[in-house]
Amino acid sequence: MSIFIHILLTNVLPMGVMIALGVMIHRAFSLDIKTLSKMNFYLFSPAIMFDLLYNTAISISLIGKIMFFLVLFMVAQYIIVEVVIRIRGYSPGMKSAMRNSVLFYNSANYGIPLNQLAFAGNEKTLAIQVIIMMMQSLVPNTYGIYNVNAHKADMRAIRRTILSMPVIYVIPLALLLRNFHIDIPQSLSTPIDYLSNAFIGTALITLGVQLGSMEWKIKRSLLIDVSLSGMLRLLVGPLLAWLIVWMMGIEKLTAAALIVSSAVPTSLSSVLLAVEFDNEAEFASQSVFVSTLLSIITVTAVIFFLQLDV
Repeated sequence: MSIFIHILLTNVLPMGVMIALGVMIHRAFSLDIKTLSKMNFYLFSPAIMFDLLYNTAISISLIGKIMFFLVLFMVAQYIIVEVVIRIRGYSPGMKSAMRNSVLFYNSANYGIPLNQLAFAGNEKTLAIQVIIMMMQSLVPNTYGIYNVNAHKADMRAIRRTILSMPVIYVIPLALLLRNFHIDIPQSLSTPIDYLSNAFIGTALITLGVQLGSMEWKIKRSLLIDVSLSGMLRLLVGPLLAWLIVWMMGIEKLTAAALIVSSAVPTSLSSVLLAVEFDNEAEFASQSVFVSTLLSIITVTAVIFFLQLDV
């Protein structure tokens, strides 16, 4: 129990403090969440991606393994969610909302700070988390749009969305510069460092602001569905990840990073899609809130068990 409490206090609680500060500052000053999100998405997130991939030795074979893991993980999650959906007999709108609440998880605002704390700033595990963040940025803006409301999805709009994502330019650029040993001028490397270092604090504050803008109560009519979503995301997710890394024979440190990454709560992307397409927005927002709250315990438990087995 003392190890569990130690992990809670050193790996998870620091994030909770930063998130709470975000909640409080939003309640006091009503911050503009769209501005914070854009700064994270277009400045801080690309900077940390570039910085990590340029400065961290990560092989193409490892990237391939991570991508293969993500495909298997997403497919396995999808199958399990579909079983739950059929048993519950959801309406079409609720089906897509439940899928998004489980398949899309907070790999950026929550996942990267967690990775830094859980693995003591290890550059390799952080680079792995960045690749996961890349995919979790791409999937909601492609599959997620179709899932929520396929008949309204505009292919041109989706293409524009994809082409506007900094990640599709930053990652190949960083890998090319690294592979060809091209030095970055200090006039550029210094601003990149500043932006990269700002990511974690800003990401957690942003998550707090997002939670602070939500309604902090669960309707009885949604209690079972929100609970199912949280269980599939926080408990089934890491169990599936453990099974897949075991089947793939992935080495221990990489496996641990992938399992921890799978244990994070539901992404705000599910809420944004629900609001944009007027599709079960209340369920989506409550799933994000509840999964984030419960993750304090579940994420601590995942790290605790990994300390014993990995």
